[in-house]
Amino acid sequence: MAGFLRTHSAAGTKPAGEKQPGEKPAAATGGSLSIVGTPIGNLEDITLRALRAMKEADTILAEDTRRTRILCSRYRITTRLESYHIFNEHGRTPDLIRRIRSGEKIVLVSDAGMPCIADPGFLLVREAVEAGIEPEIIPGASALIFSIAASALPSDRFAFHGFLPVKSGRRTARLAEIAASHMTAVVFESPYRLSKLLKEIPEYFGGETRVVVVREATKVHQEILRGTAAELAETYANRSWKGECVVVIGAPESETNAGEREEECES
Repeated sequence: MAGFLRTHSAAGTKPAGEKQPGEKPAAATGGSLSIVGTPIGNLEDITLRALRAMKEADTILAEDTRRTRILCSRYRITTRLESYHIFNEHGRTPDLIRRIRSGEKIVLVSDAGMPCIADPGFLLVREAVEAGIEPEIIPGASALIFSIAASALPSDRFAFHGFLPVKSGRRTARLAEIAASHMTAVVFESPYRLSKLLKEIPEYFGGETRVVVVREATKVHQEILRGTAAELAETYANRSWKGECVVVIGAPESETNAGEREEECES
């Protein structure tokens, strides 16, 4: 006879394993999920805690196992590597949650920097939390934090906008939105579109707005270019760029001056 085995209690009947409304899932037994920040260039920029987590894990999930294997070889980490990236994260996540709940210790890293910051990780963290698994976050190097610190632009308030849209309509709307925010902005940009961005910034932010381009942060060929939007557009807009690029854009010059005048009046 077909049917389902049910458990009974004084409060009534409930199918085995079925969640009641508002009931949190049972936590994982022995398993764990660690989100680990890795170097963005210089392999020495990794914490002792991150190395311990990677060595003690059963599995390390990596965007590109070839790149992560270089880091593992440097620190003699022999943990099994599996690929986890933007193209397979939706298909792999449910099984990974099951494995963690079954007792497996899993570490997630990206190619460089912190997972979840313009890199895979959000989906796995969200589903883990939903399943009653509290991820261990092990912070590390971040191109975002490096660039805002190196920019010499006001950093008491800033906004991170990730990668700009490629399609012209959405890109135009996003640039106008960023310019209207009146605070320092950080964007990631492909080296193939960086020249285009340098030409766009004066149009939306004004030619006198301060701009900083950070290229290949912490790597051998690290480069930090500072100047006004007009200066950088004229000097570098036709350059052939290579490597990882971050652009820090100051608040439009008129807004910066207005803010300074208000502070002077208050004092």
